Amino acid sequence: MLQHNITNFLEYCNNSDFSKRSIETLSFRLNEFNRFIQSLSIFTITQIDYQHLVQFVADYGKPSPSVKKARVWSLHQLFHYLKLQQLIQKNIALELPYPKIEKKIAQFLTDDEFLRILDYFTQQATDIKGLRNLVMILLMGLLGFRTAAIVAINISDIDLAESRLWIHEKGYHRKNKKVIPLPQVLCQLLAEYIKQLDAKQEPLFISKRNKRYSSRSLQNLFRNVADQLGIEKKLHPHLFRHTAATQINKIAGLQITQFVLGHQSIKHTDHYAHLNPDIYAVHMKNHPYMTFEL
Repeated sequence: MLQHNITNFLEYCNNSDFSKRSIETLSFRLNEFNRFIQSLSIFTITQIDYQHLVQFVADYGKPSPSVKKARVWSLHQLFHYLKLQQLIQKNIALELPYPKIEKKIAQFLTDDEFLRILDYFTQQATDIKGLRNLVMILLMGLLGFRTAAIVAINISDIDLAESRLWIHEKGYHRKNKKVIPLPQVLCQLLAEYIKQLDAKQEPLFISKRNKRYSSRSLQNLFRNVADQLGIEKKLHPHLFRHTAATQINKIAGLQITQFVLGHQSIKHTDHYAHLNPDIYAVHMKNHPYMTFEL
């Protein structure tokens, strides 16, 4: 019943410069909503009421809090569009509240775990592919770069003479790149890696097909590594970002950590405060799941 409206709405979102990820979320959640509405034998948009929205958000398919949040956001957007198109008189979805989701405690690698991983990739760095992987691991583990930021780096973004790197970070979209000082060990590895690259290549990290290395390939880099090294954690790029936050925060504090990680608000950086052993006890006292005092 809603499929035609959903299709038109997604086209509207695409023309309104919604991000690819947002459009994917909207498409998935709204098609889910369409199936729910069809199960109720509702045949017109005007038959949909607030209780139907609540039932979909809270109960349909036993959703997690994160799914509920995505559904609320998607319904807000869809019904705003329907009102703009004068297909409904009131945006009833505006009354839907977002569920409160407690922040998860970020996992991170211990010094021993990170050194084992670093040693593994160092041993593999016998050719240009292995050297590329080692540099990417260090960018994640030392500087906390996101995968999208790493694969977007160009050779022209590197200034080895001044030991610095220009990088696009989340929150810096369509703005100037920010400059990050590079540790000497990274400068040495980058110098060797770039020397082995075709100087005509603009991307810093390239695939075996001589194309820009993708975020998906970077995510797949860790498959089976944890099992081989006996690490009982699921390795993923953000785990290295958390690990970098651990070390930077211990040494430099929240403000420097905020800058390196590229957070627009220090509130996001404060999420890593518990990773500093000196203030871990304070964090745990404030954690919602803790009912006793340390």
